[in-house]
Amino acid sequence: MLPCILSMPVTVCFSAKNGGFLYQTALGGYVWKLPFFLIMLYLWATSGRQFETVPLLFFLLFELHYLQRAFIFPLLIKGKSRMPVAIMCMAILFNILNGFMQEYWLFRLGPVYTTEWLGSLPFIAGTLLFFTGMAINIHSDYIIRHLRQPSDTNYYLPEGGLFNYVTSANYFGEIVEWCGFALLTWSASRAVFAWWTIANLVPRANTIYQRYKEEFGPAVGKRKRVIPFIY
Repeated sequence: MLPCILSMPVTVCFSAKNGGFLYQTALGGYVWKLPFFLIMLYLWATSGRQFETVPLLFFLLFELHYLQRAFIFPLLIKGKSRMPVAIMCMAILFNILNGFMQEYWLFRLGPVYTTEWLGSLPFIAGTLLFFTGMAINIHSDYIIRHLRQPSDTNYYLPEGGLFNYVTSANYFGEIVEWCGFALLTWSASRAVFAWWTIANLVPRANTIYQRYKEEFGPAVGKRKRVIPFIY
């Protein structure tokens, strides 16, 4: 047993094996994503563009994602896995710096968007991709959450939805979502953010794929890692 400090809903443990303190994953997910939500709120509210139609829509779409990821998703997690506190702190720092870079460009340094932008091909296509990716992400998370019964600690190969084609369908959904956001905003800062998302999630998807191959062998079948039929 790891020595733990318990304070609902917080669980902090020390692990000599992992070289430091561990945080309950659900709460860690809330804490490291919350800065992005708050930074976006602050920069939008103080930008002078907050009531312009297009920036307001950008703001609402962005906050919709982080409302789900920072507030709703952590409450739905059933497992009690833990993550190193050091990694969580680095994620918080990254989100703070990245949030300022992304939103400062979008609301202060970037171009002024007129309502004509709402009828443009990039906005329409990007919005469709954004909501498609969000739907894939939420549905895939639902499948993962229901793989186990409350007292079950076994590992299972996810089935259904895009998990029939890739082993990390939730990551694929998030990649599609942020590529869509980069398209609908048509901004360099969002393109960088989409690229960072890909650079972060693809290696993680590969790790999950390799673990599934070791654990389930032939049952993985022809599934790819994160991009259906490609990788």
